[in-house]
Amino acid sequence: MHAVMAKRLLPHEPSVDVDAENPADDSDSPAIEAAALDIPPPPQAMDQTQQKALWERISDPARFNPVDEGTKLRFEILMAHIMPREGDDPKIKRYVVYELTVRRDSNVMDAQPVKIERRYTDFRELYQCLKREHPNELSNLTFPNKVLMGNFSSELIGERSEAFEAFLTRIDEQTKLRDSNAFLRFLQHEELTKACQFLDERRNEMAIPILENCFLLLNKVYMNRSRPVVLILCRLVAACTVSPVPHHSAKSWADLALSRFEHLCDIDLLPLYIPLLHTCVHLWWQRGLDQTLITNRLTNMSKQGINTANTTSLIQAIHKLDPRTETI
Repeated sequence: MHAVMAKRLLPHEPSVDVDAENPADDSDSPAIEAAALDIPPPPQAMDQTQQKALWERISDPARFNPVDEGTKLRFEILMAHIMPREGDDPKIKRYVVYELTVRRDSNVMDAQPVKIERRYTDFRELYQCLKREHPNELSNLTFPNKVLMGNFSSELIGERSEAFEAFLTRIDEQTKLRDSNAFLRFLQHEELTKACQFLDERRNEMAIPILENCFLLLNKVYMNRSRPVVLILCRLVAACTVSPVPHHSAKSWADLALSRFEHLCDIDLLPLYIPLLHTCVHLWWQRGLDQTLITNRLTNMSKQGINTANTTSLIQAIHKLDPRTETI
């Protein structure tokens, strides 16, 4: 494995990327890419100014390879830092957090990458799970072993970063691996659990940015109408509308959710549709908007013998498909 150019950093403030994908644009696969919503970084990114920076890969334009046709998913680890933060309990064992950047490149580099943070143990858990379930798909892939000393050296972090990138690329290239529950858990479990805890505490303003980042990430990895994407999108709509005063981006996300259900073939997701329509009717009423198109959908479904009068809320319907911690 070739050496990785790296430098040591002083504590710094990361750049803030407020661009996001356009909820009004709903082309089918690959995932949509456009700038529209003003989405702030999730709370975890805001805390990084207090974290001890350790390693950063020196920018190398040669690493970007344009895609002649279509798009390609790219995983990059450009930065790592030490936890716990400076000033925290020194008795707590230190560990390295890797900042994973996910892009969908075309003939130009994706200008709206999504970032999440993961530890070595997260990558290792994913590898071990997939190795048990799909050994053939991971044959000849070298995964970095644990070490007793030197965990914080730039050389080791650089080597691990490249190994993690190759591992995730292999997952994306193998349908069985990409569609596995283990990979989905790796992508969203930590953030989704935190967001649901915030919702349980009625701290929607903290949960919504995290859910938005989850959606933008999953929308790069999976098909636009895939189960993970539609489910996180409905959870986002529910979070934006559960308060008496809807979130300012509620209608944009609701519009996108409605469009994703058009021509949807996944029958397992249909139980979300009627609660979503009722949620949108109420939201449109709150905003003083014409509800005719949505109520017509409900009427047509009722004429087909579908019970559209059920009182299941959107969050309750989501919870039946993917139980979490939020109050239902």
